[in-house]
Amino acid sequence: MLSYERLSKKPAIFRSFTGLDVTEFDSVYEEVESRYRDFERKRLSGRDRKNDVGGGRPFKLDLDDRLLLLLVYYRLYITSTLAGFLFDVDHSTVLRDTHMLELLVRECLPLPKKVQKVTRRLRTIEEVEEFFPGLKAFIDSTEQEIPRPKDAKKRKTHYSGKKRRHTVKTQLAVNSKGLIVHKTDHARGRRHDLDLYRQRHPHLPKEVEQYFDRGYDGVRNYFPDLRCAIPFKRRGRGRGHRGEKAPDLTPEQKAFNSELSTERVVVEHTISRMKKFRIMADEFRNRLKHYDVMTDIVSGLINLRILGQ
Repeated sequence: MLSYERLSKKPAIFRSFTGLDVTEFDSVYEEVESRYRDFERKRLSGRDRKNDVGGGRPFKLDLDDRLLLLLVYYRLYITSTLAGFLFDVDHSTVLRDTHMLELLVRECLPLPKKVQKVTRRLRTIEEVEEFFPGLKAFIDSTEQEIPRPKDAKKRKTHYSGKKRRHTVKTQLAVNSKGLIVHKTDHARGRRHDLDLYRQRHPHLPKEVEQYFDRGYDGVRNYFPDLRCAIPFKRRGRGRGHRGEKAPDLTPEQKAFNSELSTERVVVEHTISRMKKFRIMADEFRNRLKHYDVMTDIVSGLINLRILGQ
């Protein structure tokens, strides 16, 4: 049977199973434990509750083991049946415990929306420079496969031509250290990156230059005052209407694109770190109404690790 007491004695396996070091887990647990009593009181005082506060089924696992269960489920994305076997509970208990604890864990992590509030309070250029080293931010989107929707309309709106499967899309903005300063709620996979940015762009200090990839080509048409860097794109396909071949990029433009790609690797690394939590990498089996809670928690865990470095 898995438990915090047993697993914490093997730090390498602990990190492999949870995505966190033991000390990082302990810091999250301390925050969860400090808020747990008030959280439970509020949860149990809901209008739809039939039992008195204090009534109902008790939790079989201790709070630290329930937090461990949540992180193991996120990191490995095993089935609830297998998770129940590992923790000696039934699969319905796994689902109940993880869903109940998710909202509390989300409150205890440095979520992108909390970071975004801090960025809006930056006043001096020194404060902006400290939060955005080099005065740079990097924008990109990530997609995740979902099961084929039963509804025909959803099958059309969620089909990604790029991935050739049904997906949902999330847009991120990170600083040069990989800290996630903004994250959107999920959008349908068919939605274009530029369209998603137009509707849900991050509000960053005007001094910060935003770095894009080719998926955001044309962003200056909608945000003419935006400080941004975007790769040059060869216009046209094949030959033009007069038979002329579309011109190649100049050596200077190619060098600029190469340098920009090197700079932007930080956001690719952040997305890679997020996808090490298999719940964000494999086909998402849970209901989509839980998707944004999941991405909040995963991004908060990544920010926790980056801030602790």
